[in-house]
Amino acid sequence: MSGLTTHILDLAAGRPAAGVAVRVSARRGGEVVPMAQTLTDADGRARLVEGADLAAGGYRLEFEVADYFKGSGAAVSDPPFLDVVVIDFAVADASQHHHVPLLVSPFGYSTYRGS
Repeated sequence: MSGLTTHILDLAAGRPAAGVAVRVSARRGGEVVPMAQTLTDADGRARLVEGADLAAGGYRLEFEVADYFKGSGAAVSDPPFLDVVVIDFAVADASQHHHVPLLVSPFGYSTYRGS
């Protein structure tokens, strides 16, 4: 089943990051076109784009991590070092499922193509 999902893990606390605002947009010819916005569930997961709505091309994910860390009680700088994490990526084969996890702390993050 094709589509786009994410999973956010709070590395500082060692748990899923629940309640993080996530936005997905299509990047088409220099334009960024909003597609969807949601919050991660209790397991830090979010389903962003369903099957037929995913096409080959560029996409942008935006994660509101500063608000999450402030709300979680984590020690963050003022202003926070990380505010919004932006990941630009491309889909080559829209028939495949694309999972883009985010591993994050108040001072760093990493991502990869998940399964």
